[in-house]
Amino acid sequence: MKNIVTTLLLISNLILFAQSNQFSGEYTRSLGEEGKHNIEYKLTLNPDGTFLFHSYSKIQGGIPPEVNKYGKGKWSSIDNLITFSANKEGDFDEQYTLDFNKTTARFTTKSSRDKSDRTIKTKLTFFDTKIFWLEKLNVFKV
Repeated sequence: MKNIVTTLLLISNLILFAQSNQFSGEYTRSLGEEGKHNIEYKLTLNPDGTFLFHSYSKIQGGIPPEVNKYGKGKWSSIDNLITFSANKEGDFDEQYTLDFNKTTARFTTKSSRDKSDRTIKTKLTFFDTKIFWLEKLNVFKV
């Protein structure tokens, strides 16, 4: 009986780890015109359930002309939804100022049942967040 329970626990842990690997990786997005305006987003979802976010903008005539914003914390997944959270004590400092608490993104990829030739990029779409400029942003998996 112990062997059966141990085997079931091992299998369930492997399945959970495999699911998080589906989401983990680097996601990026670049917007703007060459030489005038440049906005870049980079999100890294680590397999251990942590994340790092970096937003860089260089706007011609902007004040200040270059802005870097950072965020970090933990992420978890339920089905195709990624929920982000940040610990007030450990995840915020002078550099990491973005509050990802209660932020949610949808994971989209081409279905394994889709046998067509169309290309669907794997992406995350932010849809519920307190960071107004992050709402409806798509970042694509590298």
